[in-house]
Amino acid sequence: MSEENEEKTEIATVKQPVANKETVENIPIELSVVLGSSKLRVNQLLKLGRGAVVELDKGVNEPVEIFADDVLVAKGDVVVTESDMLGISLIEVMNK
Repeated sequence: MSEENEEKTEIATVKQPVANKETVENIPIELSVVLGSSKLRVNQLLKLGRGAVVELDKGVNEPVEIFADDVLVAKGDVVVTESDMLGISLIEVMNK
C-alpha cells in the first residue's frame, strides 16, 4: 500500500471533568420501597374507607423491592427501628 492511498486517522481526546465526592453526594434521587401490589376495580377502590385493609401479593417474610428513580437497585426486609419507625435492611444489591 503506497503512502498516497493511505488514510491518516486522528483520534481526538475529549477530557471530561471528574465529579468529586461532594458533587455526587448532592444529587437528589427518589427512593421507593414496594411492599407488594394489588389489583382493584374502581368501584372497589371507591368503597375503601378509613381502616380498610388491602391484601397485597407478597407474604410477610418475602423481601421488598427498593427502587432509585424507578430502577430496581436492591431487595430488603422491613424492620422496626429503635425509635419505632419502619426501615429496610438490605439483603441483596442488584448488579447491572
